[in-house]
Amino acid sequence: MVSDQDVLTALQSVPGPDGKTPLPQSGAVAGLSIKDGKVYLSIAIDPKQSAEMEPMRAAAETAVRQLGGVANALVSLTADRAPPPPAPPKAAQPRSIAIPGISHIIAVASGKGGVGKSTTCVNLALGLASLGWRVGILDADIYGPSLPRLLGLKAKPEAAGRLMQPLEAYGVKAMSIGFLVEEEDPMIWRGPMVMAAIQQLLRDVAWGELDCLVVDMPPGTGDAQLTLAQNVPLAGAVVVSTPQDLALIDARRGIAMFNKVDVPVLGIVENMSYFLCPHCGGRSDIFAHGGARHEAERYGVPFLGEVPLDMSIREHADSGKPVVAVDPEGAHARVYRDIAAQIKARLEKGRARVAPKIFIE
Repeated sequence: MVSDQDVLTALQSVPGPDGKTPLPQSGAVAGLSIKDGKVYLSIAIDPKQSAEMEPMRAAAETAVRQLGGVANALVSLTADRAPPPPAPPKAAQPRSIAIPGISHIIAVASGKGGVGKSTTCVNLALGLASLGWRVGILDADIYGPSLPRLLGLKAKPEAAGRLMQPLEAYGVKAMSIGFLVEEEDPMIWRGPMVMAAIQQLLRDVAWGELDCLVVDMPPGTGDAQLTLAQNVPLAGAVVVSTPQDLALIDARRGIAMFNKVDVPVLGIVENMSYFLCPHCGGRSDIFAHGGARHEAERYGVPFLGEVPLDMSIREHADSGKPVVAVDPEGAHARVYRDIAAQIKARLEKGRARVAPKIFIE
């Protein structure tokens, strides 16, 4: 069984950020954890040196992976340590770097958890794939990854050089931190480690040629969300909300965040919009109804559609068989495909490049 000392010994051959001092003695090792043969290491650097520190990160990852007893290794660069005093202001740099081979990247977001964002994300991605697009899904929710369960995937990604190969299900490519850790394992990581891991899951993956990469964003409007919005060339965002007032308050925050970082809002989806009793056919608006449509009209963003609260959607999600994939001609799959078609049309016509005017009172 590999130990912390085994890892540190292996890292003696890797020069630290100064190019001379062995990494363990450099003071740059910000975090090290080992679980069931999987090693997670973070290296603290000046964020302005991230590009030139990449060879050091790759060398450290290679050294750890060569240890006996190591099943997998993930080495992240982080700015967890205090940076040196700021230099005089320089000209603004480009906010994001495109990912070769990926035509569009869209975020599926919510202001809070529990509104069915991940289930909506997966079914929308499958809806885009059913319309002829080559699609990938990135699960960016490090603390609560849902993609392995939603797609019924249990395998571990294989390495191809310095890149990981995404897994595939139902014709879409997928990557999640959940593929690298056990379902019950808690991710006790600080913010900088989370953000570094998200960047690696995005950029250190052999996605190949994709028409669209759909990113399942973490709930909320914190560091991870801002990092993605500011460092990834997002073509737009889809905001998921239930119709109740409490959820809509958080949805407004999500819209405001994307507006502030100049990411176009492709539209709002009202999830759990209504419930039809399977026995009597009676309709119940459990979480109210129409609130998301009203907010879309209020803030001048498209309303993409209503997804009902239905047991079959939940059952298919829990069993790793999304409704769009296993019941493509069903009523619920048609709802998701219609939403996907609207998103695809906007992206193809380039409308997503112009941010809407959103006013938050």
